[in-house]
Amino acid sequence: MERPTRAQQRAAAIDVSPAKLAAEIERLTRERDLSRRQTELAREELAQLKAGGAPEGKARSDGRGAAKGPTLDDAIRERDDYLAALQRERAEFLNFKRRTTEEREAMLGLAAEALIRKVLALADDFDLAVEHRPETGVDEAWVEGITAIDRKLRQLLESEGVTAIDASPGTPFDPREHEGVANVPGTGRPGGEIVEELRRGYRLRDRVLRPALVAVAEDAGAATHSDSSEPVH
Repeated sequence: MERPTRAQQRAAAIDVSPAKLAAEIERLTRERDLSRRQTELAREELAQLKAGGAPEGKARSDGRGAAKGPTLDDAIRERDDYLAALQRERAEFLNFKRRTTEEREAMLGLAAEALIRKVLALADDFDLAVEHRPETGVDEAWVEGITAIDRKLRQLLESEGVTAIDASPGTPFDPREHEGVANVPGTGRPGGEIVEELRRGYRLRDRVLRPALVAVAEDAGAATHSDSSEPVH
């Protein structure tokens, strides 16, 4: 006897009774009819939406038949929300841009200030060379060259907003611009007047970059009071 094939075994396992086949056909028919109904309802709702109406069964319960979709007030409110959010984002971006610019300018300003301080040290050397040049035995052309370089250096500093602080003898001492390093008695000047400028001071625009080092006349009255306060032996 021949052995049944796998296909024959599967066919034998299938229930092909008329009652079961009829039930299966009825189930498939119901599923087909339900699918068709759902498709027709979806088409009707889509057509009503395109026409501007509301789908059946989705009208408001107030009896006016108006759609529950977004109203004009809702659209205006949403537009205002988007506009407010956009304005906030723009304000934050502008603040970020301003802070970034200020920080960059501050960094550049610090770098420029550091460079100017180094140039001022060079200017001090030129001051000493010009003020202490020998009266004789020096080539006049060399002196004129040093003086010309010093003048160009001053012009360069002025072009960057650097100006010298007035600390000439007789100028009243100002602690905001001058730094007193010595009190000189017996000068015949009122106390607090500058007697000598020991090192130039400079101002960068409206800010003191380096105070002038000065010697200040000592108050004769203060000195007398100090002497009289000493104990008598």
